[in-house]
Amino acid sequence: MKIPKFMGYRRENGRVGIRNHVVILPLDDLSNAACEAVANNIKGTMALPHPYGRLQFGEDLELFFRTLIGTGANPNAAAVVVIGIEPEWTDRVVQGIAKTGKPVKGFSIERNGDINTIAMASRQAKEYVQWATEIQKTECSLDELYLSVKCGESDTTSGLASNPTVGNLVDKCVEMGATVSFGETSEITGGELVCKARAATPEIAEKFMETWTEYNDFIMKEKTDDLSGSQPTKGNIRGGLTTIEEKALGNLQKIGKKARYVGVLKPAEAPKGKGLWYMDTSSAAAEAVTLWAASGAVVHLFPTGQGNIIGNPIEPVIKLSANPITCSTMSEHVDLDVSGILRGEMNLDEAGDRLIEVMIRTCNGRFTAAEALGHREFVLTKLYRSA
Repeated sequence: MKIPKFMGYRRENGRVGIRNHVVILPLDDLSNAACEAVANNIKGTMALPHPYGRLQFGEDLELFFRTLIGTGANPNAAAVVVIGIEPEWTDRVVQGIAKTGKPVKGFSIERNGDINTIAMASRQAKEYVQWATEIQKTECSLDELYLSVKCGESDTTSGLASNPTVGNLVDKCVEMGATVSFGETSEITGGELVCKARAATPEIAEKFMETWTEYNDFIMKEKTDDLSGSQPTKGNIRGGLTTIEEKALGNLQKIGKKARYVGVLKPAEAPKGKGLWYMDTSSAAAEAVTLWAASGAVVHLFPTGQGNIIGNPIEPVIKLSANPITCSTMSEHVDLDVSGILRGEMNLDEAGDRLIEVMIRTCNGRFTAAEALGHREFVLTKLYRSA
């Protein structure tokens, strides 16, 4: 099988990115305004405001740091400016990103105030932008990519066509040596034994079941009467999915027929090698894609039935749909229309090849629909209430 080539950015640690962002990253909610001011001052930068980072603890705090550090360390970022209210936690994020060799510098607002901090950070951001804009692309190959997959606003066309199209791509990309991650723990409910059977070893299968069981037990403990309207969602139900089992079996079409997952990852944890990986994620689109971007994924494949409009500031999101109504009424959000599968005009193998083509064009720099429309959903996952 000939491995496709594309022009990408080879980072200091050897990882390959497909975008070249200079990121202004707030440590905490208090620092959002300063970060947005820097992004306003220096064109070519991108601020990522978020609502957390104060009085978190335990595993919730570890996930928070893993997400922020992973976001800054993503190969789609060329350089990072970190701004926080105080120096110690700010430096923890800076040092975590610096391990990749990526240019990064932190600024704390305490004993400086917003105005001085914004001025210092803006000068640094300007240097980073001018440096980053001179970085030249080099030839890379598909086997160097780390991609993630998740569906959203699923309906009957998802399990029949768009999810299997992604599965066809996954089988081909894993065979060519790429790294792929899937997840959506709660939306595997009803198909968990099918997913377990796709593990590469019995030990990995048991680790998956432990992860799924823990998540499911939490949901069942906290739910009120039932999960109607949440799992499946109102959009799923409108699209003909009446049970979580139907949704789960369609969802698992995204991992193809051949590949076996070689490990189970915590949220925002980077894969330890090539192949297919399972990540414990929420099924909420913006949260899940943010976790995958923080784990280092550089491109996301997102099949949708009823029409999810998700994007991400770090990881381009390629959306495909097989629902002809969605492809017509929401065409500006759809990067690939595979409704021809249901009309008998194309088969899954052809659809998978077309999706790979769209992905390679995206890697070469073509904006996804979400990028062109300005969708930059950056939503952190929070496990506990704050202390």
